[in-house]
Amino acid sequence: MVTIIASTNRPGSSTLKLAQYYQRQLAAKGLETNLFSLMDLPANLIQTDLYGKRSEAFTTIQQMVTATEKFLFVIPEYNGSFPGVLKVFIDACSFPESFYDKKAALVGLSSGKYGNIRGIDHFTGVCHYLNLHVMPLKIHIAGIRGEMNAEGDLIKEDTIKYTNEQMDKFIRL
Repeated sequence: MVTIIASTNRPGSSTLKLAQYYQRQLAAKGLETNLFSLMDLPANLIQTDLYGKRSEAFTTIQQMVTATEKFLFVIPEYNGSFPGVLKVFIDACSFPESFYDKKAALVGLSSGKYGNIRGIDHFTGVCHYLNLHVMPLKIHIAGIRGEMNAEGDLIKEDTIKYTNEQMDKFIRL
């Protein structure tokens, strides 16, 4: 199973739109994926699913994570790094079986001009700790609002070229 993680719980985010774009493009290339938005985490996750506890609401999410062999994380920049809700999600998942020896691709995005370079670097360190194998080609999309049209498609030729290259390598991963 392949799962795309829209790594924020912000409603109406560009992150979810970009994750949906990746899902459409991967489907067009013959790869079916699940899409999980961190907006769908239980609201009381911190109280119910950390430190060895497991709620019924998170059990379904944990089963999806455990069954996933490859992850594609779409990660927005939050204060020069990745969203705290992404770290809480990782911490709530069972260790080590959730991510150990699995594969991942990382996509950073920002409204500013760096495309979450630092946050992707920070998250790569977390992935390495989890023994999650990260694909070397990491995409950084800066100025995301100018990169997508109203339908949620990427519109700039060079961004399309590099995201397609990443997707093709992700499929072969």
